[in-house]
Amino acid sequence: MYDLIIIGGGPAGISAGVYASRKQLKTIFITKEWGGQSVVSTDIQNWIGTPSIAGDKLASDLQSHLKTYADGHVDIVSGQTVSTLTKTDNGYQATLSDSSTYEARAVLITSGSSRRRLAVPGADEFEHKGVTYCASCDGPIFAGQDVAVVGGGNAGFETAAQLLAYAKSVTLLQRGAAFKADPVTVERVLSHENMTGILNATTKEVVADKFVNGLTYTDSQTNKDVTLPVTGIFVEIGMIPNTDFADGILERDEYNRIKIDPWTQKTSAENIWAAGDCTNVKYHQNNISAGDGVKALEDIYVSLKTK
Repeated sequence: MYDLIIIGGGPAGISAGVYASRKQLKTIFITKEWGGQSVVSTDIQNWIGTPSIAGDKLASDLQSHLKTYADGHVDIVSGQTVSTLTKTDNGYQATLSDSSTYEARAVLITSGSSRRRLAVPGADEFEHKGVTYCASCDGPIFAGQDVAVVGGGNAGFETAAQLLAYAKSVTLLQRGAAFKADPVTVERVLSHENMTGILNATTKEVVADKFVNGLTYTDSQTNKDVTLPVTGIFVEIGMIPNTDFADGILERDEYNRIKIDPWTQKTSAENIWAAGDCTNVKYHQNNISAGDGVKALEDIYVSLKTK
């Protein structure tokens, strides 16, 4: 019987794991892989304290940090996902993909989310060669270049706003007849002289040689194909939270993100906390996830040891 189950090996989970060990909570740490979404980024420039780091190096450093402090307090199970989470008389039981089970008094869910993929020819082949899913990580690489953003929601417009700080031009494609972002945001971003928004644009193909050099879309009103000469394509078409294993245990929003109290990271379920991209937190960044993981662990410790 553990004090705590931590589910997920991104910045939120690993930060919490380090703090759990330092506070000597008997913890089982479960992750499929290490590092979170940024593991695929070639150059991360906004991880505080490190001006530039590759995603795989960040993942390795995070893993090493946890393992350095884990001995005697945090048991690590890697290469496994949690299939189901169920309530027990004494707490919760996590059943893993290999059918093994672990039980604890409390649970911290930091299982992250997956970006919805751009399902067109060339998108997978040229990921990290012009196609990217992280403007904060990769945007500065495209300084002085013409780039495109796929997705007309708030995330798409926020990405466009970031890119306008250094890109030569930004063209945003929205599949439908209206942008989905907040009207004020749409007006503000589209007012920039280097910004263009295109409606009724269905992305058709990533054009590339060794690297991206264009993006083809179909104008759904004219049924004609148009190719934009861009060297960077930023995809913002939604996130898929990894929270299905907690179905029926706690409250999730309309996007299946876990609802949390931002003051404590508590969920609607007794003795379950959540942090990072699997939650309905407003902003999604590595630094925010790490801080929220620490915040959750502090509240978990108080709840388990002083109440």
